[in-house]
Amino acid sequence: MFKIIIKNTYQEVSEAANEFMRELLVAKKDAVIGLATGSSPLGLYDEMIKDYQNKVVSFKNTVSFNLDEYIGLSDDHPETYRSFMYANLFSKIDILDENVHLPKAIDENDLSACEEYETLLAKYLVDLQVLGMGSNAHIGFNEPNTPFESLTHIVELTNRTRLDNQRFFSSLDEVPTHAITMGIKTILKAKKIILIATGVNKNQAIYDMVNGPLSIEVPASILQQHPDVTVIIDKEAAAKL
Repeated sequence: MFKIIIKNTYQEVSEAANEFMRELLVAKKDAVIGLATGSSPLGLYDEMIKDYQNKVVSFKNTVSFNLDEYIGLSDDHPETYRSFMYANLFSKIDILDENVHLPKAIDENDLSACEEYETLLAKYLVDLQVLGMGSNAHIGFNEPNTPFESLTHIVELTNRTRLDNQRFFSSLDEVPTHAITMGIKTILKAKKIILIATGVNKNQAIYDMVNGPLSIEVPASILQQHPDVTVIIDKEAAAKL
């Protein structure tokens, strides 16, 4: 069963999410955290940076794993998820570069990259996995109809997801068509999961995740089977609950 926290504003959602992160990092100096990109976790990352600046937490012994990465962008492209994470979090805290992990595939046929990331992840247990969610209920880049047993894999992005992400690029043509992502089974291995979602465009996906049947057409519905998931949302995202 989900624990659902409903807040009035995005700022309050971000602060509530950070309470879980702070509690973990204070209690466990060598915590393993799973991180997401996109607009949903940005406020959380701002709160994490504040905690570091105020000497509440340190990330010196923290290990991080990111959910996913685009395929086909140059390493220095500002919209790679590596660039995103360094711009919005890693460059502003004391995490060590060798403890930062993101998947990376050369092209959509690079299956060895999937195996390598899965093998690396298997050496750790993620203490806290941060998730956002797409308007089509995807988690990571696990699009609708992704098998629940999937491990790290390469996915062709749906048109809806590419349209959702077009705002970060000059045109739809620039949005990558493929990505490498942790699989659904991989995500579920985390000890605890927090899912952040805000806005009216997420409320149907939230309803389907929480109340709908377990279905590969709603990837996030698999979270019904995880023992420790907290959903942190604003009133707009909660409107259909």
